[in-house]
Amino acid sequence: MEVKLKTGRTFKIKENISLDERDDLMDSIEYDLAEDGSLTGVKMMNTTVTRWLRTCIDGDSSDKALIKWSLEERTDAFLKIQKELTLGEEKASK
Repeated sequence: MEVKLKTGRTFKIKENISLDERDDLMDSIEYDLAEDGSLTGVKMMNTTVTRWLRTCIDGDSSDKALIKWSLEERTDAFLKIQKELTLGEEKASK
């Protein structure tokens, strides 16, 4: 699947991400919460985003390639990949 970022950069998401890889990625996200339980951010955001990009990009995800991406592009890509990998999870099976 090809994805276009807000900046116009495009990339492809691998189609053959296994359930085990997907679960590993989802489990790697640690959230920062306020005292009232509201979400304030993600812990180790750079590590988390890089892990997702390296696992999910269908193409060059080397240091040399990813260093050219802005923080905005990396974050946008992470959110779009996360959305794609979690499609269908919001509806319970019948």
